[in-house]
Amino acid sequence: KGKCPEDGWDESTIELFLHELAIMDSNNFLGNCGVGEREGRVASGLVARRHYRLIHGIGRSGDISAVQPKAAGSSLLNKLTNSVVLDIIKQAGVRTVTSCFVVPMATGMSLTLCFLTLRHKRPKAKYIIWPRIDQKSCFKSMITAGFEPVVIENVLEGDELRTDIKAVEAKIKALGAENILCVHSTTSCFAPRVPDRLEELAVICANYDIPHIVNNAYGVQSSKCMHLIQQGARVGRIDAFVQSLDKNFMVPVGGAIIAGFDESFIQEISKMYPGRASASPSLDVLITLLSLGANGYKQLLKERKEMFSYLSSELKKLADNHNERLLDTPHNPISLAMSLKNLDENNDVAVTQLGSMLFTRQVSGARVVPCGAVQTVNNYTFKGFMSHTNAYPCAYLNAASAIGIKKQDVDIFLKRLDKCLKASRKESKNEKCVNEISNSDAGTEQLED
Repeated sequence: KGKCPEDGWDESTIELFLHELAIMDSNNFLGNCGVGEREGRVASGLVARRHYRLIHGIGRSGDISAVQPKAAGSSLLNKLTNSVVLDIIKQAGVRTVTSCFVVPMATGMSLTLCFLTLRHKRPKAKYIIWPRIDQKSCFKSMITAGFEPVVIENVLEGDELRTDIKAVEAKIKALGAENILCVHSTTSCFAPRVPDRLEELAVICANYDIPHIVNNAYGVQSSKCMHLIQQGARVGRIDAFVQSLDKNFMVPVGGAIIAGFDESFIQEISKMYPGRASASPSLDVLITLLSLGANGYKQLLKERKEMFSYLSSELKKLADNHNERLLDTPHNPISLAMSLKNLDENNDVAVTQLGSMLFTRQVSGARVVPCGAVQTVNNYTFKGFMSHTNAYPCAYLNAASAIGIKKQDVDIFLKRLDKCLKASRKESKNEKCVNEISNSDAGTEQLED
């Protein structure tokens, strides 16, 4: 049926299935005689076993989705993977998606491929409208494709940073719709930024006949992000949405899924990919989904949502204990932010030191964002970089509840964060006292004594 099985398969069944696919490839035929330049020869037996002897990759020189006659097994693997992934995207919330394919590139380069495909449809266009999100790869994806990003600053609503819809429409009018390649929006993001207003953006794109590409990097694991995409496509225009394999399906980095609602456009993107491609990302995600089954994946999504609630409540308690505040970001379903006002007021360096302390204590993924950081990316200077705005009111710390997180992860993180905050406050107080003493004559004499 080309759908993800409801219940996962055991490992021996999956390996049997992969071996059956592998013996359909010509490099594994007993009497094969190869006289071409690409015959699936592998020098290392270890490498061959690592890839289950599926050596030919996927696609042909002109189309990553094309069937390769001498690699029937690898071609079938590719078709099945795309079909199973499409089924999972539908079950995750985007019910009307019609087509998708796995591409052996991470999210940034996959977005670039989408932009390059649109170039042929809109030859006059040179701008991409981009509501700001401080993440380098999605910014560089537009530069690499040869376009000029038009950065739309976010608006602060309470603690949340949200899409400035009026500014988007004003910029479209100012530049001219025919000069704009697309609107490049984002769903999954670090708090206090929240997912873009996809429905409003989709309506604007439909009204002005402008393509709309969505960066859904780790949004498959969030029912809210997937709902936004579904609704955007229902009321307006979304041409493609791109998501990472590693962030959503817990596989090694190196693959993404490009999906959309117009099958012909998704096929155009797949044909834009030059040459054949590695089958490793397709193999990894197929093995994972066959192992989990649809029910297993849904259970992971359920556990992630439960852990988000737990992390939110416990981080709020910790923030209150340290006279800080869990920022109110109800529209962000994955990431949380806690203010660091006390550290920021005492010592500019203390905020970044907290990040270092957490990292050396084996806390990975937590981001500490100071005020006023400046970063230049491809000759464009971002003020307040990492905070998604020029001047956010306070420094803060990010933590996320992503797929696969366990209660133990949350508990250990909170325990170590509590210790680091206490140490940072103590250090800041000591430094403040030393500065006060050194700034007075009596203090100077005491220090000399």
